[in-house]
Amino acid sequence: MNAIERWNRLEVRSGEWRLCLAANRWGGRRAIVTFFRLISRAGDGVFWYSLMAALAVLGGSRGAQAALHMAIVGTIALLLYRSLKKHTRRPRPYRAHRGIVAHIPPLDEFSFPSGHTLHAVSFSLVAIAYFPALALVLVPFTLLVAASRVVLGLHFPSDVLAAGVIGSALAGVSLWLVPGVALLAR
Repeated sequence: MNAIERWNRLEVRSGEWRLCLAANRWGGRRAIVTFFRLISRAGDGVFWYSLMAALAVLGGSRGAQAALHMAIVGTIALLLYRSLKKHTRRPRPYRAHRGIVAHIPPLDEFSFPSGHTLHAVSFSLVAIAYFPALALVLVPFTLLVAASRVVLGLHFPSDVLAAGVIGSALAGVSLWLVPGVALLAR
């Protein structure tokens, strides 16, 4: 049994593909697809790089530290999710199930975990640790990035949930390693 067959059996047993299909069909409307395409594109890095630059330029020494922290976490997240994708080799939903449509081309071949979500969660948690008021913008944006991956047919819900857990752990460990970050936010 190859990797695609193993993943398909797991998805059929869990019923996860049904949730993915429902989200993908709901997202098939032109306005919804356009909205989530824009969110996904911003989550490719444009939004995060802009945020890091703004923090570095406008946030003083605390902003520069936050931007550097985010850049380091982002690099680790990139290495981590690429390694996981290489080893798990989970096919993307649109490749595994005929009814699911990819509304945008993927950035890479495999599905698990969602790199967009992993980065969004880890970047958001680090930025919010330095500047708590950013939560008003970053939490909704991060949730929309995560949802976009399923709606656009590129990830299963478990890819997104796992990426959220991994991104939270990565951000948490990185914040634990930098003493006084929580004090900086006061």
